[in-house]
Amino acid sequence: MEKLIAELKRKLSDLKKIAGNQYNLSEEFIENLYSVYPFNKFEYIISHLIGAGQITIEQYLDIRNSYLDRNKYLYIFEITAPRTFGETWAQRHLNEIVPELKKPTTNLDKAYSGQYDFWYNGIRIEVKASRAVKRKSGESLITKALSSDSKSGFDMNFQQIKPACCDVFVWIAVWRDVIRYWVLSSKDVATSQYYSSGQHRGNKGEGQLWIKESNIHDFTEYEVGVRDLLDSIIKKSEKETTI
Repeated sequence: MEKLIAELKRKLSDLKKIAGNQYNLSEEFIENLYSVYPFNKFEYIISHLIGAGQITIEQYLDIRNSYLDRNKYLYIFEITAPRTFGETWAQRHLNEIVPELKKPTTNLDKAYSGQYDFWYNGIRIEVKASRAVKRKSGESLITKALSSDSKSGFDMNFQQIKPACCDVFVWIAVWRDVIRYWVLSSKDVATSQYYSSGQHRGNKGEGQLWIKESNIHDFTEYEVGVRDLLDSIIKKSEKETTI
């Protein structure tokens, strides 16, 4: 969004030099412009730029395609219900890219009672997901969503973590333009300096972990590509059983 706004501001500045006050394009007016979907300040600015010949249709399409490429996962930030994002979307997403994972049942694991999300050849797998959003911002989730190259401080909180209930964790982290994956054994999580136990009073064995711009590099060793997820799950499970 920042790049789009900067580009449109440059175009508006050029238009004002040519047209003066012929068009009502002051920053105050645009910020207070009443919007009703799909008509908003961006539609208002772009229509004026095209009408005044400042950009061609081809240039508009280039701007549009560049924006879509930079924000291919922005729609995920539109999911406002935490359970819908953390469970429904995240679990479906992982199962689509790793179809070998099975939903657990008591036929597969007699001790299963909802403790984890997936099963693979005896490996109990828990999925956690979070989104990179601007810290200390009162804006809507979709407005404070960050790109992977943003310099803004961000928070990603992986909650309700129970290392004793699974063998391997798959963490899914979403930015506007990329999705990244970390695979950790239960021991990796439980012994992490960033793991905080006792998220909720009385919930023994449950905690949370915050990933921020200040510590994300400490998780580099756990990051894997999408094609390596299953192999990494297997390897982490083997490491877990040998410790």
